This record gives sequence, C-alpha cells and structure tokens, in this order.
Amino acid sequence: MSTTDITGYLAGLDDRTREIGERLRPVIDAALPGANGAMWHGHPTWSLGDKPGKNPVCLLKAYGSYVAFGLWRGQEVADPSGRLAAGARQMAAVKLHAVDDIDPALFTDWLRQACDLESE
Repeated sequence: MSTTDITGYLAGLDDRTREIGERLRPVIDAALPGANGAMWHGHPTWSLGDKPGKNPVCLLKAYGSYVAFGLWRGQEVADPSGRLAAGARQMAAVKLHAVDDIDPALFTDWLRQACDLESE
C-alpha cells in the first residue's frame, strides 16, 4: 500500500481495520496535541520532532486481521493492564482485532507516559 498521508492509509484498509484505525486516531491526536502525525516507513507515526520519525512516540500498522498500536518506548511505560506486549528494542504494542479493543482512557495514559519519555 503506497500513500502519503494517514487519511489515505486508513482509507485503503478493509472495513474492520479501517474502523479500528479511524476510532484510534482521534484518541492519539487528543493525547498528543503537540505531535506530528505523518506517514513514516509506510505506516502512520506520531512524533514530537519537526519531521516524521524524529522523536517518535507511537504508530499504527494494519495487518490482515488486526491493527498494531505500538509505542516506541513502550517497555518503559507502566502498564498494569498487562496488554502491552514487548517487541524489538524498547518497543511494545497491543494488537487490536476489533473496535471494542480500544480503551481510550488506558491508551491515553500510555501515550502521555510515552510522550513524557520522549520529552526528557
């Protein structure tokens, strides 16, 4: 999938993953008001720097049956829910198989923690 913006990326997804992405995007935007949301390495990424990928905080990446919501320094984020799964380097992510998997309050807390880590 080749697109230059987040809206185009989401529009190109199948119905289920598009709905997940469209419901999650405003949660991310509200929790990271100073972040730059843009395409980076083929998927939506929110960064604190002046260009995509500079001080990245989070990403969305659609797969066949789910959307991954990842945090660059997610392994450093307090997660009493246990939903964040460790990934490569310092990353951690949660797989969203349905809109009901989105927990705005929990995700906002993760995002604010992740933003604070990138702001240090």
